[in-house]
Amino acid sequence: MKWYPWLNAPYRQIVRQYQYRRGHHAILLHASGGCGDDSLIYALSRWLICRDTQEYKSCGKCHSCRLMIAGTYPDLYHMQPETGKSGIGIELIRQIIEKLYLHAHQGGTKVVLLPLVETLTEAATNALLKTIEEPPDQTYFLLGTREPAHLPATLRSRCFYLHIPTPTEEYALHWLNSQRPGHELSMRTALRLNAGAPVAAFKVLTTNMWTQRMQLALGLKRTIPQQQWIQLLPLLDHDNFGDCLTWLCLFLLDALKINLGIKTTLANLDQQQLISHLASVHTNKILQQQLEQWIFCRHRLLTTIGLNRELMLTRQLCLWSDSCSDKSGNEPRS
Repeated sequence: MKWYPWLNAPYRQIVRQYQYRRGHHAILLHASGGCGDDSLIYALSRWLICRDTQEYKSCGKCHSCRLMIAGTYPDLYHMQPETGKSGIGIELIRQIIEKLYLHAHQGGTKVVLLPLVETLTEAATNALLKTIEEPPDQTYFLLGTREPAHLPATLRSRCFYLHIPTPTEEYALHWLNSQRPGHELSMRTALRLNAGAPVAAFKVLTTNMWTQRMQLALGLKRTIPQQQWIQLLPLLDHDNFGDCLTWLCLFLLDALKINLGIKTTLANLDQQQLISHLASVHTNKILQQQLEQWIFCRHRLLTTIGLNRELMLTRQLCLWSDSCSDKSGNEPRS
């Protein structure tokens, strides 16, 4: 798994606690998505399982390390939702808990990895909580979260909490350039589109996502003069609709910022002419309404099973057209 330099300090901090025998059996890592916290969780599991650690590193040679490298270490439990499901239910938790109380296959450490605690159902969380409170010997829980405030206080209180800060923009920019030299404006834009997360920005820049965003920007440029927003439907209605709707919301947010005279925190640095044009054809009230409605539309499409995506997107685009035809800026029809 790839390693990132901004993870060095938190990694050493946690390992040092274990070296001084003050390490906690349950670690809760709080990081923004796209900052590489999954790599940190994996690295910690490697160190805990290794039988001949070299200060801050796993040896890579012992039997446990070789099994970890091969992906066959029997006492590592990686909890994640089953295919087609968004959450982890109580049955999977019960199965893992039952195994944890058995004798370890390798006679050593048992580690449970849960990259996103938020994926646990309430029942699953309660079941896991009991085991974290009274864990079997040599058992460790490495948990990750995006929103710790949304987790039960009973769970947070039983873990050692550590926040992994997002690198500064300049630091992240330097890292991006070291991975794949490119245009600074594009890299800085990709970072801002992803709340400063370097790994997420790198993914946008090096996959088809950047092309999709540029196509959306071009579609907006062509649509703004006539304000026939329904023309955007083909650019939004596809498998990557979640990211496309995020970019659309950021275009609207930047346009609102332009109208309010806020220019230092724009995300779409490479599309300032576009967002200025978008700002010029809308009142602040319409921009605010559209931003809120598109955020809600995105949330529903991502969290509600069985919705007709094309129908929902079409409806929202029509509401956008209605709001533009209402010069008074009143609420569009429902």
